[in-house]
Amino acid sequence: MRVLFAASEAVPLAKSGGLGDVTGALPKALNERGAEVRVVLPKYADIPASFLEHFETIHTFSFHFSWRHQYCGLLRGVVGGVTFYLIDNEQYFKRDGLYGYEDDPERFVFFNFAIAECLPHMDFVPDIIHCHDWQTALLPFLLKTRYSFDPLCRSVRTVFTIHNLRYQGVFGQKLLQDLIGMDDFWYWTSGLEFYGAANCMKAGLQYADRLTTVSETYAQEIQTEYWGERLDGVIRWRASELSGILNGIDIESYDPMNDPALDTPYRGSISRKRKNKTALQRELGLPVSESIPVIGVVTRLVEQKGIDLIDRVLEPLLDEGIQLVVLGAGEYRYEEMLRGAAQWRPEQLALHLGYDEGLARRIYAGSDMFLMPSLFEPCGLSQLIALRYRTVPIVRETGGLRDTVQPYDEYTGTGNGFTFANYNAHDMLHTVRRALEYYRNEESWKTIVANGAKEDYSWSRSARSYMSLYSELLPLRKETERWPVIS
Repeated sequence: MRVLFAASEAVPLAKSGGLGDVTGALPKALNERGAEVRVVLPKYADIPASFLEHFETIHTFSFHFSWRHQYCGLLRGVVGGVTFYLIDNEQYFKRDGLYGYEDDPERFVFFNFAIAECLPHMDFVPDIIHCHDWQTALLPFLLKTRYSFDPLCRSVRTVFTIHNLRYQGVFGQKLLQDLIGMDDFWYWTSGLEFYGAANCMKAGLQYADRLTTVSETYAQEIQTEYWGERLDGVIRWRASELSGILNGIDIESYDPMNDPALDTPYRGSISRKRKNKTALQRELGLPVSESIPVIGVVTRLVEQKGIDLIDRVLEPLLDEGIQLVVLGAGEYRYEEMLRGAAQWRPEQLALHLGYDEGLARRIYAGSDMFLMPSLFEPCGLSQLIALRYRTVPIVRETGGLRDTVQPYDEYTGTGNGFTFANYNAHDMLHTVRRALEYYRNEESWKTIVANGAKEDYSWSRSARSYMSLYSELLPLRKETERWPVIS
């Protein structure tokens, strides 16, 4: 079973968020189960030179997409036991950062075309191409239309994974027509039209052979009008071919017993874990005390993550005698709110704007609780990392948070965290207060922490589900009559 992951980022080469974690770790888990999985990425300027040393150029050529004639280089290398391919074009990818440029539509349309053009030169014939998010969503469409004449492209199956439905790659109609080289008739019959614009993710949703998203609850949520981001009709149409497969984490990397970023290694010992708490307090300039509850937040400071709920009840939350540790960056209004609060209550709120991987790990290890009051959360990795570091999550019941965090039941002794259903600041505050009550009961707290340690949040479980999906897909004949073959 040969699978090519097509993605815009993957650790350890390039990462901006959770997508990079998934596309970096899942291939390893699939390879361990007998698949042969390789990954293709753009050759960004940000890829460290220490990794590029492992790559060699295996093919160079130029090709046309629309009226453009562009150079393309194909590099191959092995990093961390996984074979990666890099698509090289300095005009598009030799820049700081991964995204956020005005010509992102052209950059990633080129990337999709380049993958199709490079397939004959990879020394690797995939059975399945697994595409991730809008940056590679056009590839299933191109394989079934522009490249349908090619036997290799016609025979390969495609899987498209929605990591976050909100980010769809919506661009002007004429722009996408120009980039792909389509006339008005092709545009309207292709199904890429989206309320007068053009939608890359819609292409993946319609043309991929199978669809997945990153949790069972999110798979149900995005079929509703409220959470469907105006694509719910298309998703309901493909509902029988949509699977919700929960993400995992790399348990070798996220291992509190062997994490070099931590002050004190530990596994199940709360006393050793609390040594990391006092070390974190000293590092951030907070009063040092094992008895003070520390609540950690590692997130993007954006509306999706529920920062406005924290804003609304910050004063009564701090009045509970907690210490709040926040690491992240995002919208200016939230950064300013937290900066002001840190100046107002410096003994209780420590803020680090930006991202620091080592500090993030020390927050996971040094916090007693981890707060994720998200408006929506397709899967979420932070709560899984928190559980791995024996930190109790407090989450809103949405998407993958609902699927991975079970509320503690004092009567049965079950549950690994605390949850609230309504997107309401005072419901969140009430849930934090409930968690603090049990934190002050040593035996109850040990039970909750121990419950969190019982679950398997590694990629092994997810890999089994993907292998099953791939196995179902391979024997299927192409249903080419479902998609218009346009030349």
